[in-house]
Amino acid sequence: MNFIVTSPFYPENFQLFTNRLKKQGFTVLGIGQEPYDQLSANLKSDLTEYYKVNDLENVDEVKKAVAYLYFKHGKIDRIESNNEHWLNLEAEIREQFNIPGNKPSDLKKVKYKSEMKKLFKKAGVPTVPGKIANKKTAVKRLVKELGLPVVAKPNSGVGSSATYKLIDDADVDKFVAEWDEKEPYFFEPYIEDARLLSFDGLIDQEGNIVFETGLYYKEPTLEVIKRQGDFGYCIQKQMPEKLRKYGHAIVEQFGMKERFFHIEFFEDGDDFLAVEYNNRVAGGYTIDMYNFANHIDLFKQYARVVAGLPFEHSDIPNQYCVALSQRDQFTYVHSDADIRSHYGNRFVFSKRMPDGFAELQGNQFYGILADTQEEVEDVFNYIHQRVEQ
Repeated sequence: MNFIVTSPFYPENFQLFTNRLKKQGFTVLGIGQEPYDQLSANLKSDLTEYYKVNDLENVDEVKKAVAYLYFKHGKIDRIESNNEHWLNLEAEIREQFNIPGNKPSDLKKVKYKSEMKKLFKKAGVPTVPGKIANKKTAVKRLVKELGLPVVAKPNSGVGSSATYKLIDDADVDKFVAEWDEKEPYFFEPYIEDARLLSFDGLIDQEGNIVFETGLYYKEPTLEVIKRQGDFGYCIQKQMPEKLRKYGHAIVEQFGMKERFFHIEFFEDGDDFLAVEYNNRVAGGYTIDMYNFANHIDLFKQYARVVAGLPFEHSDIPNQYCVALSQRDQFTYVHSDADIRSHYGNRFVFSKRMPDGFAELQGNQFYGILADTQEEVEDVFNYIHQRVEQ
């Protein structure tokens, strides 16, 4: 099978995706905008061919690259990056070259937040109510209906990009003044003090969930960005049964196949409110944290799913994996050496965050395993303890 990987170089931790496809027996072809010499020796070895384009955002240029690879290597069986940024591009490529997988018409339900809400309701899952605005004149009316504070986010958008928390009328006026109306915005109530968590996993070729996990954030993302607070989340050892039930209902309703998914919820008392369906694995180093927590290799298992083989589960009991970071502008009580020594073999991951993610996720990222909720709290407290100024 010929498998095109979009942007095989970036992000760095996704380079294993190419490697696992090759090990499964695929002919892996890469399309990216980095010069070939910039690729690591391992990545060069894993790729049968690499086609450099000037700009991956240029759909016509990428289509020419696919046509060339099709002509040289034969039928293209898959194209995928597992990166949300390239979902639209890959859907267009699949449609033009008749490649299995999501086409542009399939993405409406996972691209637009207003459409997601409809499917959450069809699945019988509680959701945060929302309203869409196409013009400035509608904003104040919608905010009045929903009540302050509200969150305003692009109806079609990635993560927390261009998302605002509007607390009072001054915030609303500022938003209205600055919004250029080029993209519709979706407004929903801000759920105060609600824990943000997720139900995540992998779907096989028949639409069945073959792997499931999830995480919860220490603090809401918008609050972390606003205060430049300490970022952290934890891979759960066991999913709440009600959350798991909701997650399965949503996956069935969305009808995706052969894909990772990342569904976000707010914890609301003893219930959960669906917020957003992401048609890919959670971003950043989260897939690495999933691997550590579940003692598994998810890119390897994804390659098996694409090959039509059964998912291989680990025999080792899963653990919590605490993912958290420190920021360069703060002084912490415990240094990198302290952390490594303190946690010993529970210390499993350490990376500098790329500058583009540092505002949200901090600068120095860690992964620490834990067996109990008490140990989880100890990790957060120990690594985030700052020197008093």
